[in-house]
Amino acid sequence: MSAVICRQVLAAGLFVWAVGVQAELSSTADRLYQLVDARLALMEAVASHKWQAGDPIEDPAREARVVHAGVADGLRQGFVPATSAALFEAQIAAAKSIQSYWFARWQSGERPRPADDLATIIRPELLRLGEQIMVAAAQPGITHSRELFDAQVRSEGLSERDRASLFEALASLRRFASRLEQVLETGELRVGTTGDYAPFSLKEATGVDYRGIDMDLAADLAAALGVRMRIVPTSWPTLSGDLQSGAFDIAMSGVSRTLDRAKVGYLSIAYFTDGKSPIVRCADVERFDSLEKIDQQGVRVIVNPGGTNQAYVDEHIRHADVRLHDDNRTIFDGIARGEADVMITDRIEVELRSHLNPELCPALTGTLTHQEKGYFLPKDIELKTFVDTWLQMRLQDGTVAAAFDRHMP
Repeated sequence: MSAVICRQVLAAGLFVWAVGVQAELSSTADRLYQLVDARLALMEAVASHKWQAGDPIEDPAREARVVHAGVADGLRQGFVPATSAALFEAQIAAAKSIQSYWFARWQSGERPRPADDLATIIRPELLRLGEQIMVAAAQPGITHSRELFDAQVRSEGLSERDRASLFEALASLRRFASRLEQVLETGELRVGTTGDYAPFSLKEATGVDYRGIDMDLAADLAAALGVRMRIVPTSWPTLSGDLQSGAFDIAMSGVSRTLDRAKVGYLSIAYFTDGKSPIVRCADVERFDSLEKIDQQGVRVIVNPGGTNQAYVDEHIRHADVRLHDDNRTIFDGIARGEADVMITDRIEVELRSHLNPELCPALTGTLTHQEKGYFLPKDIELKTFVDTWLQMRLQDGTVAAAFDRHMP
């Protein structure tokens, strides 16, 4: 981080945070107000860059993008969009006022301090602070105090009118009573999916559309809620963290029901029963028709990281050579080309991939484990109740079975 940014953040008492030490935010309004002031303290650097580049203070298109990003950050924390928008609009108004203050000083003959690059240094810090403001505002136990706000928010050039508007916007932030209420009121269901797991969710590397069993069922769930569906890309290593951060409302991607996932979110009722099974080159079926034969020195086991496939391999493979492959869409090609010997994955994926590639075959007639597929949700009982009810009805009326029929040979 540059010297100018450090000076600005240090002035607000947040240097430790700014250099990347992510301490847990306290539940007090004090920390929230510090973050607001830290963001405003960067406006001298913003103004300095604009002044020396000959750029205007006003940038309506960028301001609209900042508000849009602020609303998205607010939704991750469950804030009503109109109240998040009002907060970021108040911050923008205050920011422009502070920049105008510095412009006036430099017009009178003062020299601005050297400016950091706005695009690569200053704006990323502003975006990160904006995200942290919404996280801090969502902490339980916040009691707003104008006296405390005035003591903490002291950025030079901030007018009393803008100070009052900022406090009012912070105090007026409103959260939805539940995630279900958020989905219904915003008219949008945010569906987290990995896009790498056929037949449940697949996005080709060169494509833009997601397809699969869970994509069909996600569209049906959104229709049942009377809202639109929006895909939110995620990954197996980040799935639980993304759910906890509020990035999406439900994960639908062939997610296995596990106790680890149950610790951080809710799991819907099961809609499919499966288990782990090895897939190999057809010529090697007899060579690898048991776990004992697979777990031998010299055998190359390939696995995609972050999900239950890796969890199974980590627990059961002790002697074979384990190789990680990040892209689950191309992992099977490596086996066919002889770059690896075995992959252990869900039986349904084994059946699909062996059908699509005649060089690959299941090594077992059954499975090594028992597991169930379900949907991964935040800890919101109202949303879980709706999803469970919808899923039970779709299991009974044949909608789930029809989705499997469309995407399985």
